[in-house]
Amino acid sequence: MFSGIVEAVGRVQSIRASEDGARIAIEAGAMLDGAKLGESIAINGACMTVVKITGEAFEADVSPESLRMTNLGELKAGDAVNLERALALGDRLGGHMVSGHIDGVGQIRSRRADGDSIWLTVEAPAEVMRYIVFKGSVAVDGISLTVADCGEDSFSIAVIPHTSACTTLTEKKDGSPVNLEADLIGKYVEKFLAPHVGAQTGTSGVSMEKLKEHGYA
Repeated sequence: MFSGIVEAVGRVQSIRASEDGARIAIEAGAMLDGAKLGESIAINGACMTVVKITGEAFEADVSPESLRMTNLGELKAGDAVNLERALALGDRLGGHMVSGHIDGVGQIRSRRADGDSIWLTVEAPAEVMRYIVFKGSVAVDGISLTVADCGEDSFSIAVIPHTSACTTLTEKKDGSPVNLEADLIGKYVEKFLAPHVGAQTGTSGVSMEKLKEHGYA
C-alpha cells in the first residue's frame, strides 16, 4: 500500500525486454537507504518488487501484464520516474490510499498556467472515468492529486509548485502517457452497491436517483 506522496524522482538506467516481460534498472539515490530485496516500490504508481540492489540503484521485473496496463514499457534510459516505497505501519497517510495497481493509461490533453500552479487536463479511459468524481482523489503516475474538474472523458487537476518541483509532472507534455489509479474506496463502494442498484458489467449503474431509491442519499 502507498500514499501517493512521491519520495524521489529516479532515472531509468536501462530497461531490457525478455520473454517474461522486462527488467528495469533505476537510479533512486538516498531513497534506497535501508531498502531490502523483496520489498515493494511504486514506479510511476505501479507496484514493483525489488529484485536487485546495487549502490543507489535497484532493479525490478515488469510482467507482460504490467507492460500492457502501464506506461513502463514506453520508458527509456534517462527518463525520470516517480518513486515511493511502500508504507510502513504507523506512517502518516499524507495523500490517499493507493494500491499500486494501475487501472489504465491516460494522456495529458493540455496544460496551462493557473497562477503559481499548473492546470493539467488528463484524458482517461472509461474504466477509470467511472470512478472520477469532483474533489475526489486520483493517482497520476503515482502522485496523489485532487480532481478539480471532470467531464465525460477527461478530468483536470491543479498542480501546486511543490508537487511540480518534486515529481515528473514538469516534464510531461501534451500527449504524454500517464498511469492512472482511481480511488480504491470508490471501487469498493460500487461493488457493495451493485447488487442493490442493478449494476451491469462495464457500467456502474449508480446514479443519484438509484441511491435515493435505496436510502443511500
